[in-house]
Amino acid sequence: MVTPAPVDAPAPSAGRRRIAFHPLRVSRVEKLCDDAVAVSFEVPPELSEEFAFRPGQSLTLRRSVDGREERRSYSICAPRGAELRIGVRHVSGGLFSTWLVREVQPGDEVEVLPPTGSFTPDLTAHERHVCIAAGSGITPMLSIVATVLRDTNATVTLLYGNRRSDTVMFSDELADLKDRYPTRLELVHVLSREPRESELFTGRLDEAKLRALLSTVLDADAVDQWWLCGPFGMVTDAQGVLRDSGVTTERIHQELFYVEDVPPEPAHHEEPTIEGPTSDVTVVLDGRSTSMSLPRDVPVLDAAQRVRPDLPFACKGGVCGTCRAKVTCGEVRMRRNFALEESEVDQGFVLTCQSLPTTDEVTVDFDA
Repeated sequence: MVTPAPVDAPAPSAGRRRIAFHPLRVSRVEKLCDDAVAVSFEVPPELSEEFAFRPGQSLTLRRSVDGREERRSYSICAPRGAELRIGVRHVSGGLFSTWLVREVQPGDEVEVLPPTGSFTPDLTAHERHVCIAAGSGITPMLSIVATVLRDTNATVTLLYGNRRSDTVMFSDELADLKDRYPTRLELVHVLSREPRESELFTGRLDEAKLRALLSTVLDADAVDQWWLCGPFGMVTDAQGVLRDSGVTTERIHQELFYVEDVPPEPAHHEEPTIEGPTSDVTVVLDGRSTSMSLPRDVPVLDAAQRVRPDLPFACKGGVCGTCRAKVTCGEVRMRRNFALEESEVDQGFVLTCQSLPTTDEVTVDFDA
């Protein structure tokens, strides 16, 4: 089948949001430990509203490497209303993390998308929160914990897993929060490669350790909201332990920074013809509707980007949620989802980087 030329049509402006990269100047680079930094950005007054963030949201950064565009998402690690700041841990061979941790200096400009993400607490409720983080998973947790303690009467328990005490990101800031809110913040460090005074706080935050902590330190029935952030294994172990303890899914919120078992990407067809089944897909972004014929064995985002290169994305691994859109017509199959809450999926939202068309006609609305 020959792919027809794309058709552009005006779309309703209701719910419309304009998302674009902006060059932001780096104001500070703070060394947190040997392999991690916090990078702060200056936001000019004319962009202050666009870059206002909720605790737990993230930023997508963009740069060109050898003529190829690269994007990465990093969680904001500042309380609501503070200077825009992200936490970055160096990943061996990582194009972005190496640059940010080893090379970026104050005064440099970085292309940044406005904040996105729904890993955010309700700041009108005075609830009991438990945050479980490992490694660089502390970055959104720091934003959430600092904000809910300051802006509500919430109580928080933070379980934070690391290898050793010298690898703990934001250790001083966490200690300061504990000093400031001694009766409302319980801070528990769990180290896997450094003995603690109690065996309970030594080891990895795996299923066995979490069950032990839940039976001694925590009372699941007394907790309103659970927040999970870290490696895939820790998050899935925690989900299983909590569900076994009777915690309902709407009270469990999770975010991942990476997933070990990434499925292979389906083949991308670059030819002007498409072999196999296709769907007529319409994408809506920034009030503009574009229709095209796309293969059913390629994610909507990958296939549609050939016609609409402005579609938002970052990780393309089903983790960050940057490519979130709502299916308003037809159906798709999501191969994986580590970013959306069940309530969002129930409303029709999908990750377009993981969504394969399954009906003859599909419409995905990025403005919804």
